[in-house]
Amino acid sequence: MSPVFAHGSLRLYLLSLLDESPKHGYELIQALTDRSGGTYSPSAGTIYPRLAKLEEEGLVTKTSDGRKTVYEITEAGRAELAARAGELDGIEDQLTDSVRRIADEVRSGVTAAMKSLRADLASAAREAKQSAKPGPSWTSTTEEQADQQVQGRLALHETDVSINEFRQAVRAELREHVARGGALDDDTVSALRADLVAVRDRLRERLQG
Repeated sequence: MSPVFAHGSLRLYLLSLLDESPKHGYELIQALTDRSGGTYSPSAGTIYPRLAKLEEEGLVTKTSDGRKTVYEITEAGRAELAARAGELDGIEDQLTDSVRRIADEVRSGVTAAMKSLRADLASAAREAKQSAKPGPSWTSTTEEQADQQVQGRLALHETDVSINEFRQAVRAELREHVARGGALDDDTVSALRADLVAVRDRLRERLQG
């Protein structure tokens, strides 16, 4: 899988997240997951050493809030962000490109998995036919039903993949839009819901027809 952040970029991006508001480690991990549309979810082992380094450099401070440790950017941290504002813009563009690249890789993986599934199903169908002994109960209708079952399973899997790809793509677009400060009003949400209901109704009519 392609890396999301180039060397040193994650450190600066963490500073920008803390500039928005103080956060504990899990909130930073969740923010990175959300802004990458779910394609990147860093481990604690990735985040906390960088936070410790930022604290050591005087760019963030940490305080205990019950059982959680909350990190907050310092004035020195804000000064570094201001001095590297252009670089931060480049990281935002890099993040967008990385998310798209990872999504392409996921789609390629799904395509390969689909080809493998087709081959497995075809092989299973052939083996079933070869092992079945012709007899009074074995008819051409039985063979057709077996073929239909195999094709039905394959088609159902393909629809599951398509639905998941659609969901991930829409989710990534919405989260990226909101992360960049875009508005997501009730009218947009209602319109999206209405469109999805319309698609479902058309599918239902097709299946029943």
